[in-house]
This record gives sequence, structure tokens and C-alpha cells, in this order.
Amino acid sequence: MIGVVYVNGRIGSADDAAVPVFDHGFLYGEGVYETLRTYARQPFLFDAHMARLRRSAEMIALPVPMTDAALREAVDQTAAACSSDELYVRILLTRGVGDLSYNLKATPAPTLVIIVKPLTPFPERTYTEGIRVSMVGIRRNHPHALNPLIKSNNLLNNALAMQEAYRQGADEALMQNQAGFIVECSQSNFFVVKNGELLTPPLSAGLLPGITRQFVLDLAAAEGITATSAPLTPASALAADEAFITSTTREITPVTTIDETPIGGGTPGPVTRRLLEAFRSNT
Repeated sequence: MIGVVYVNGRIGSADDAAVPVFDHGFLYGEGVYETLRTYARQPFLFDAHMARLRRSAEMIALPVPMTDAALREAVDQTAAACSSDELYVRILLTRGVGDLSYNLKATPAPTLVIIVKPLTPFPERTYTEGIRVSMVGIRRNHPHALNPLIKSNNLLNNALAMQEAYRQGADEALMQNQAGFIVECSQSNFFVVKNGELLTPPLSAGLLPGITRQFVLDLAAAEGITATSAPLTPASALAADEAFITSTTREITPVTTIDETPIGGGTPGPVTRRLLEAFRSNT
């Protein structure tokens, strides 16, 4: 495998990296993570990602074993061992190694893993032509079951949704909550444009507050584009003038088709293009 991995202070090749099978991240999916990318080999929005990592960890009573400065140093040391123009970085924190028990006392020390590998950019046609998403049947976890505010290593809900989208020939899975409102995609946040106004589902719908999502909302304000968090139904998404997704790796990616329905004119719209230009000017 291509990449460099840090495991509890040890940096080595991806092929040699290992975590014990009794790690509760492996056994129970107990852990949290963040995905970052670099621009000019510098992690983008690092502080915001670390703040969310700490919020996620706190929600599952998982201690973060080092300061943000120490985490940044560990990321930089790992990145230095990976030769590439730009990098994909994934920070994972698990409950750690312990007996087969849900008792927190069974795992005295968390496990910290940092994966760094070359960033593979999406083809430019993704941004000039847009992508197709599928409105899948898999519903997003209910906040009272597994709160999507926790960026958890347990990604079965997302994986099942994305696998359904793949079967439909789509590039991303658009998910609804238990009430039938759109919340987010399997790996990104979702926006629409209607009559020049930018709309995105509110956090109360049960979604992960994306770091790029907030960055785009801030960009919209700076660009004088009205942006509102508002409930979105499947019907309102299909009737949108424009749509796009946001994520660390996808940046702002136009959505030009939902299932078989073209969005707007079936090409990236003016608000989407304007925000993408502003995004790239600020990274």
C-alpha cells in the first residue's frame, strides 16, 4: 500500500503499520477520526478539524492524548516521510487495546493513528460537468441512536448508503433522516440554490457539521450570497436551480443530476461556479 502511517509514536510504511486485534476500534468501532488535505503541503483548516475531533471524542468519553500542537507536530513528522505534492491525512483515535468489555476501565490508553498518503485529485471535469448523486433508501442514523455529530470510526451507515449509490451508478449517496428530510451525503454535505439563495439542511436534521460546509457558508457571506439553513425535502432538492456537495477532498463539487433528474440546466450553475472560484482563491 502507498503511504506512511504513524501508530502511537512510531512512523513507518503503510504495509508495516499494525494495530492489535484487541483494540476496541477494531472490535467495536469505538473511535473518532478527522480527514484533512493539504494545500502547498500544509494541512487545511487544521484547528477547526482538531476542535471537531475533540468534540467527537468528548461525546464518547474518549481522552485525546496530546495537545493540538503535539498533534500537528506528529502530522508534520508523518507527512515529511511521504513524498507527494499534496497529501491526504487521516487522524484516527480509538478507545485502545483492552479486554472484551464495554467497560471504559478495560482500555487504559487510547490508540492514535495518522495515515498520510498522496492526494489523488478528482478529475477537473468533475467540477466543470458535475456529478450524479442517488437518493438512497438507507436512512441516516437517528441522533438518539448514534449521533451524527460524532465523527465516528463506525461508518457502516455511510458505507451501506454509498454501496447502494454505487449500484445505481452514482458518485455519491444522498441520505434522508427518519422523517424523510434530506440531511447529508455519505461522505459530504449537501447544498442547493433556489432563486439565488443558498440552502443547506440544518444541524437539527441530524447531520455532521462539516468543516468545509462551514467554510463555504463563510465564503457565501463574504461574497454577498444569502445562505440559510433550512429543511430540504427530496422534492425541493429535485426542483433546485443548482446543487452541490462539499467535503475536505471534494471541495465544492457541482451536482448536476439526482438519480435521473437533471438539476437546473444539467450543468454547474452560476452560484456554484462563483463559490468554487472563491474557494480556490482562499486555499
